[in-house]
Amino acid sequence: MPETPVTGDVTESAGGAGAERRPAPVPVPAPSASPASAAPPSSAAAPSSASAVSGSSAASTASRAAPSDDVIRTRGLTKRFRGGQLAVDGLDLTVPRGSVFGFLGPNGSGKTTTIRMLMGLIAPTSGAAAVLGEPMPQSVATVLPRVGALIEGPALYGYLSGRDNLVRFDSADPTADPRTRRQRVDTALERVGLSAAAGKKARAYSLGMKQRLGLASALLQPRELLVLDEPTNGLDPQGMREIRALVREVAAEGTTVFLSSHLLDEIEQVCSHAAVMSRGRLVVQGTVAELAARAQGRLVVRTPDAARAAEVLAAHGVTGLVPGEGRVDGSLGDRDDEALPKLCAALVEAGVRVQGFGLERGTLEDAFVALTGEGFDVAG
Repeated sequence: MPETPVTGDVTESAGGAGAERRPAPVPVPAPSASPASAAPPSSAAAPSSASAVSGSSAASTASRAAPSDDVIRTRGLTKRFRGGQLAVDGLDLTVPRGSVFGFLGPNGSGKTTTIRMLMGLIAPTSGAAAVLGEPMPQSVATVLPRVGALIEGPALYGYLSGRDNLVRFDSADPTADPRTRRQRVDTALERVGLSAAAGKKARAYSLGMKQRLGLASALLQPRELLVLDEPTNGLDPQGMREIRALVREVAAEGTTVFLSSHLLDEIEQVCSHAAVMSRGRLVVQGTVAELAARAQGRLVVRTPDAARAAEVLAAHGVTGLVPGEGRVDGSLGDRDDEALPKLCAALVEAGVRVQGFGLERGTLEDAFVALTGEGFDVAG
């Protein structure tokens, strides 16, 4: 049976760590083949007979249940690799339309495996996934042309220039108009800051330049959904700022952005919603503000009388006190902000020279550590 192309905008690396990254061959579309009868893309792993049956019915249910304002919806999505490794365990994820959704977790937490299942590159062991209201991986032929994606770094032809790589990707997209191809390529190169290096061979690109070119391939055409797996990997601080600004720009144009990252500040700066993964399981999801609010604020008093301030605060029920050089901080516990004026007055009455007094709100990092008990150097 002839093969139907997936899309020129989904790129991934094949093999394990250290394997050479090669783009999949560009298949020639068969005019007579319909999406229903087309063979699945060669890069997608075929499910076993048992999981195919359960996955198909479950995915159809997820598709019917997915409301129009959910761009991604999974229910019980699970992936267990050969050898017994459980990479993703019962994932229930909901990504609202129009959001910039941060998929957060330490390396090895199951983020990339989840994205590969969502894009139809591998089949789930069990559970269901719907993308743009269609079950995956069954609907790759109809869904992926509406998605731009950069997964596990760009897969590039090293012997081609950056421009010719984009031409190749665009040619593989069955929805792309060849008459406007040059304009699309030039626009994409300009958006990621590679116009000056467009004629350079991709093998001579730095890691950051390759990352930019991969992102350009995902931006060749307007898409309903943009999926980015660690998009700022290999970039210097200025490049990271530019890519984050580009993500905001794409979102302002109406595209839903699903951004996987282990960088907390990246999620806080660009995302409206986030989900936290840890050891293959979803810990929590919601708006970024809601997640940050889960972390308790710390009372901070700046004073040259840190030891005396700690005594007064302890006498008034403040716990977890940590005196430092010119400051002391502690936890208010269940107290609300109304307790702050009374504490400040007590310090002044005790003769403490208060130079600064306030509540430092919890950050997304505080919330992550409180929820998972681990940092971002953990590979689970």
